[in-house]
Amino acid sequence: MGGGERDQNQKNRSNDSSSSFFSHFCSSALRVKPLLSSSEVSVRTNSGDGLVRRLGMFDLILLGVGASIGAGIFVVTGTVARDAGPGVTISFILAGLSCVLNALCYAELSTRFPAVVGGAYLYTYSAFNELTAFLVFGQLMLDYHIGAASIARSLASYVVTILELFPFFKNNIPDWIGHGGQEFFGVLSINILAPILLVLLTLILCRGVGESSAVNFFMTTLKIIIVLIVISVGAFEVDVSNWSPFAPNGFKEILTGATVVFFAYVGFDAVANSAEESKRPQRDLPIGIIGSLLICIALYIAVCLVITGMVPYNLLGEDAPLAEAFTSKGLKYVSILISIGAVAGLTTTLLVGLYVQSRLYLGLGRDGLLPAIFAKVHPRNHTPVHSQIWVGIVASVLAGLFNVHVLSHILSVGSLTGYSVVAACVLALRWKDKTESQFPSASWREGVVCLLIVGIGGFGAGLFYRVDASFVFLIIAVVVAIIAAIALCFRQVYEETPGFSCPGVPVVPIICIFFNMFLFAQLHYEAWIRFVVLSVLMIGLYAFYGQFHANPNSSDTVIYYRAPREAAH
Repeated sequence: MGGGERDQNQKNRSNDSSSSFFSHFCSSALRVKPLLSSSEVSVRTNSGDGLVRRLGMFDLILLGVGASIGAGIFVVTGTVARDAGPGVTISFILAGLSCVLNALCYAELSTRFPAVVGGAYLYTYSAFNELTAFLVFGQLMLDYHIGAASIARSLASYVVTILELFPFFKNNIPDWIGHGGQEFFGVLSINILAPILLVLLTLILCRGVGESSAVNFFMTTLKIIIVLIVISVGAFEVDVSNWSPFAPNGFKEILTGATVVFFAYVGFDAVANSAEESKRPQRDLPIGIIGSLLICIALYIAVCLVITGMVPYNLLGEDAPLAEAFTSKGLKYVSILISIGAVAGLTTTLLVGLYVQSRLYLGLGRDGLLPAIFAKVHPRNHTPVHSQIWVGIVASVLAGLFNVHVLSHILSVGSLTGYSVVAACVLALRWKDKTESQFPSASWREGVVCLLIVGIGGFGAGLFYRVDASFVFLIIAVVVAIIAAIALCFRQVYEETPGFSCPGVPVVPIICIFFNMFLFAQLHYEAWIRFVVLSVLMIGLYAFYGQFHANPNSSDTVIYYRAPREAAH
C-alpha cells in the first residue's frame, strides 16, 4: 500500500514538474522587449564598452550596395533573360518596386530603434514576443552562414580564374586550392583558399568598423566603376532590334523572372543592423536603406538593357552570359574587367554578411538568448570580437569542407521571413493598443490573426500560381487576403510615429507581407522543409536554454528607447 502511495506521489510530482515547465515556457515565450519612452535616445549596458558611431550616410549607402550587388549582376541578368527575353527589364523593375516597399518598412523601424543593433530580430522582440524573435534569428542566421560559405567558395574560384590569366599560374593551380576539389559523398569538397579569404576578412572586421568600412568603400567603388564601364561600352554595341519581341514568352515569364531576381536585391536590410555604429541613425539609416536600393535598381536595369540589346536573348550563354556577350563582340578585355568586378562584388557581399552576422549574435548575447560571451565588445577596437570570430569559424568550416552550392536552393527563406515579419512589426507597433500598453488586447490579437490570414493568402496564391491550378483557387486566396486587409484597415487604430514614417500604412506593409509569402511559395520544396525543421530545432534550443537565461528587463541587457519626437524633426 505504501509503495503505491509513493508511486502516486512521484507521478504527481512529475506532472507538476511538466506543468511548471510548460507554464514557464509559455510565459517566457510571450515576453516582449520593453520599449520605453525617453527624452533622449541612449543605450545602457553594464558590460562596459559598446560599439562606436563611425558610419556616416555615405558609408551606410555603400554598405547597402556592397551587400546587395555581388557577382550576380553579371550572371543572373543574363540567365533570367534567356526565359523572359528583353522583358527581364520589367522583371527587375517589378522586383525592385517590391523591395522598395520592404525597404520603407525597414526605414521606419530603423528610426524607431536608432540606438542599437538587432534588425529584424529586435523589431520582432519588441512588436510580438521573445520566441518569435528567436525563430526569426534562426532563419536569418542559417541563410547568412550558408550564404557566406557559398560566396567564399565563389570568391576563391574567381580569384583563381584571375590568377590563371598569368602564364605562370595557368593550368598549374590544383582544383582543391580554389575551384573545389573532387566531391565525396555528394557534399564533401576541399577548398583551401575560401577559408583563407574568410580569415582575412574576419581579421579586418575584428580590427574595427573604420577599417572594414574603408575596405568596403574601396571594393564597392571599384565594383560600381566596373559596372558603369561595362554599361558604357556595351551601350555602343546595342542593336535595338534585339529588343523585339519584348516579351517573347508572355507576361507570365516576366512575372516568374521577377520572383527569381527579387533575391538579387537582398542585402539592403544589412544597413538596419548598423544602427549602433551610425553617427546620425535617425536621419542616415532610412537614407542608407532606400538610397542603396535605388542605386542597385538603376544598375540592374541598365545591365539588363545592355545585355539584351547586344545579343538576341535566345543566344545568351548560361554560365557567364554577360562575359560571353562581350567576347562575341571582340571585347575580351571587358570579360577580364567583369571577373575583377565579380571579385570586388563578392568581397563586399561577404564582408557585409560577416559584419551583420556578428551584430545579430551581439544582440542575442546581450538579451541572454545566447551565452554572454557573444555580448562582449573589445575595449579598444569596439567590435564584438567573440561573435565575429565565431561567424568566421562557422563560415570557414563550411566553405573549406563542403560544397555548399548544393544547398543554395534552401536559401532565401530567412530573407523572406525577415521581410514579412518586419512589415508586420510596422503595423503591430503602430496599433494604438500596443503603443499604450505592453499587454496584448483583444483588438491586438485580432490584428495578429488578420496578419496571419494575409500571409496564408499570399502563400496560397503563390502555390496555386506555381502549380498552374484553376484560376478560381487563385482568386479565392486573393479575396481571403483582401478581406483580412480590409479588417486591418478599418478595425485597427494606427498611431503616428516619430522620425521617418512608412507611407501608406497599413496598405504598404500588407502588400509586402502578401507578396513576400507569394515568393515563399515559389521556393524549392526543400526550402519549406528546412523552414519547418529549423523552427522545431530553434524551439527546442529555446525551451532548454533561452527561456531560462533571457531576461528583457535585466539591467545587464540593453534597454531600447523609443526615438524622441524632437529628434525626428
